[in-house]
Amino acid sequence: MSDMKLDGPVQIKSLEYAIDIVILYKDLDLKREWIMSKQLLRSGTAIGALVVESEHAESKKDFVHKLSIALKEANETSYWLMLLYKTDYLAKRDFSKHNNKVDELKRLLISSIKTTKERYLK
Repeated sequence: MSDMKLDGPVQIKSLEYAIDIVILYKDLDLKREWIMSKQLLRSGTAIGALVVESEHAESKKDFVHKLSIALKEANETSYWLMLLYKTDYLAKRDFSKHNNKVDELKRLLISSIKTTKERYLK
């Protein structure tokens, strides 16, 4: 099995974050929380999938579109993290750790979208 080549910070960080989310999902499964954790798993892993998908976008506009969807998934992930924290499924430490990482991803995505729009989509 060959590994995908991930060369950009958004690609690397989104993969690392997806791995963190999968591990968190397994922990939540042990707490018998299945609904919110499944939503978190879906949105938290979709970020990286969309980033990788954007590499082969058909155009710069399509590239921005895919990263914009990744940003929406990151925002949704923040929501599920907050809900899990507010309902005592996540400890404050775990919430902060995962939320800080997704906030960093959001900043990277926003920067990539903004830069691409400024350079190519005027």
